[in-house]
Amino acid sequence: MTEIPSSLPAGFRTAGVTAGLKPSGKSDLALVVNDGPDHHAAAVFTSNRVVAAPVVWSRRVVSDGRVDAVVLNSGGANACTGHQGFQDSHRTAEEVASTLGVSAADVIVCSTGLIGELLPMDKVLAAVGPAAAALEVTGHAAAEAILTTDTHAKTAAHTGDGWSVWGMAKGAGMLAPSLATMLVVLVTDAATDVTTLDEALRSATLTTFDRVDSDGCQSTNDTVLLMSSGASGIAVEAPVLTQAVTAVCADLAHQLVADAEGAAHDIAIEVRGAASVDDALEVGRSVARNNLFKCAIFGADPNWGRVLAAVGTTRAAFDPDALDVAMNGVQVCRAGGVGEDRSLVDLSGREVHVLVDLHAGPEVATVWTNDLTHDYVHENSAYST
Repeated sequence: MTEIPSSLPAGFRTAGVTAGLKPSGKSDLALVVNDGPDHHAAAVFTSNRVVAAPVVWSRRVVSDGRVDAVVLNSGGANACTGHQGFQDSHRTAEEVASTLGVSAADVIVCSTGLIGELLPMDKVLAAVGPAAAALEVTGHAAAEAILTTDTHAKTAAHTGDGWSVWGMAKGAGMLAPSLATMLVVLVTDAATDVTTLDEALRSATLTTFDRVDSDGCQSTNDTVLLMSSGASGIAVEAPVLTQAVTAVCADLAHQLVADAEGAAHDIAIEVRGAASVDDALEVGRSVARNNLFKCAIFGADPNWGRVLAAVGTTRAAFDPDALDVAMNGVQVCRAGGVGEDRSLVDLSGREVHVLVDLHAGPEVATVWTNDLTHDYVHENSAYST
């Protein structure tokens, strides 16, 4: 999936335009349209109890399994904006619906940016027409328009036999389960039904986006949307579709971690020998959220004691005297004690692999995170200024 097709799956068009929401003057409003013949959709949203107005609106829209279009803006989250914020999401959907000749009840709205600020609706609404006029069968402009602190657009694709899946994502901070500070739109021209689409999406996000844990902070706007047009005319079996959607989600999830704000290392924390998947995930997330461990990786210090200390705070089943830890292939901890010389660990590269073996069962899970750097602190200390 390294080479992204230039054309979207059949039945879809996208656009990215400048509405003037960002001080940078870069594009900030995207539109994705499903021309059918099918208009099936499924979505998952943040589990944060404080949610943005677009999430409240979009949950209602997707509840019947039909979506004709999605409009996304960067430059403002429209979160914690009260009744007016919800009305603004509704007005945005109505403007898109009027422009495209569809129902507002079938238009998803997504926003990303600073929390606690109302959107300049005159600019948002004025950009819908130009976005509709700019619709094309490629996705790069739309992927660019949804970026906030991201350094580059994120797209991925999987090609089947006469059908395909394509996706775009944004997200570079506040990455923590469930989901992350992400907006993700996935599209496929496979012929399928709403139930299969929903099951494929939930299965895919469970093992990809839900296991990205950059900084332990959970967003208010997370939305992952999957739409199918059926335009290929090819019926795809559920396991095959799930595999394809999962592959695209995994690609995008890894791109999110790699672009995390100011990060210098991408860290995969693999937990083996767990009594349950939940235990493996709890251990992986505990290590991923340990700032001392993350600082050590930034400093290229293979301080495995910080890994064990993080494991010890969990409720997972394990014997402390049986724990093994390896870092980039060097088993630095064996049976809860000293293993190979930590100076053998090479942390000079971008990729870091930490293996924790609990020796308590057969289950395995991996959580992806990044190190804690000076640049991360600087970026997030001045986000709203």
